[in-house]
Amino acid sequence: MEAEVSWSGLPGMSFVATTGSGHMLCMDGAPDGGGNNLAPRPMEVVLAGTGACTAYDVVLILRKSGQDVRDCKVKMSAERAEEAPKVFTKINFHFQVIGRGLKPNLVDRAIKLSHEKYCSASAMLGKTAELVFTHEIIED
Repeated sequence: MEAEVSWSGLPGMSFVATTGSGHMLCMDGAPDGGGNNLAPRPMEVVLAGTGACTAYDVVLILRKSGQDVRDCKVKMSAERAEEAPKVFTKINFHFQVIGRGLKPNLVDRAIKLSHEKYCSASAMLGKTAELVFTHEIIED
């Protein structure tokens, strides 16, 4: 896996990442840090990427289990350390799994497998942060 990150130059603290798969992603800093608030902060991208990683797993596992999953949302809130490096210290993941006739035990299993086995992003963040997973099933 590869990526290249380039600073967009003065004024500001905007960066453009080009991923190995050829996609571009913009990031910026907060105004109090010299940024212009034009794009997500780098740590917001880390948090969002982790949510996408685990939601991807959950949908894939549920599909392979024969479940009629229609949507999957993950709402996350994170706490960070006071001192630098301001690593995540706690992350709450709340899944909304939407589908028809979803079996609660299979949704539980999918979330657990993602966290314990498949999601490399949450495995990394779990080294510094307490990860808390909750969910609700919504009938479609």
